[in-house]
Amino acid sequence: MLGLDGFLEAFGVTALIGAAFSLGAGGFTKGVVGFALPLVALSAMASFLPYETALALLILPTLVSNVLQALRNGLDAAMTSLRRYWRLVLFTCIMIAVSAQLVVALPDAFFFALLGITITLFGLSQSFGWQPRLPDHHLERVETGVGLVAGFFGGISGVWGPPVVMYLIARHIPKAEMVRVQALVYGVGSVILTLAHSKSGVLNNVTLPVSFWLILPTMAAMFLGYKVQDRLDQAVFRKVTLWVLVAAGLNLLRRAAFG
Repeated sequence: MLGLDGFLEAFGVTALIGAAFSLGAGGFTKGVVGFALPLVALSAMASFLPYETALALLILPTLVSNVLQALRNGLDAAMTSLRRYWRLVLFTCIMIAVSAQLVVALPDAFFFALLGITITLFGLSQSFGWQPRLPDHHLERVETGVGLVAGFFGGISGVWGPPVVMYLIARHIPKAEMVRVQALVYGVGSVILTLAHSKSGVLNNVTLPVSFWLILPTMAAMFLGYKVQDRLDQAVFRKVTLWVLVAAGLNLLRRAAFG
């Protein structure tokens, strides 16, 4: 059986409802801090669905949410940010396309552990006052490296936000531009991820229609999250973002240890 019927036959209506709530929680978090939709939704869905199925269901809601978020301040603002951060976008996308083909071949526990440790330590250190400085003459290399690391994790796990957020926080990017740049990186990356997983077989005749319908709860929750984000000042926004990073990192470590 194909599509929604095939999904219900394989996993049941409870799994579909759980997926809708998981993506709603992820969409709300993304609306508030600009990222973490895959982190929240994937970690929740992986507790009752196979990893590859959970990853597949994320793909279209992630794509649509990122496109809308990138254009929230208008096309001109999006294009200005794209010209400024084109290296970050380009190298993230290149690595997503390469690493997505490994998702069915590599164990994910090692990668979750590595990413989880890095994110948790960065978030805690920033929360307690460490302020990294990136010299201007190294920014191009750092941005390229961040893109490659983010894209590698994005291809194998659907999660490439934390390295990008870490980089933007270290550069002290203002709230509106930080959210917009994240959305650009995630949006273009989501297109590549969709194409790559159509080829890998993760996105197929069963998971694609379900992923499409799950766009609705994701978008509704994300627009509710926008209302919270618009009320946050820069300092509060930074603190919330850092603690979401810490929570995401700890959750990745939990998944690495316990699956």
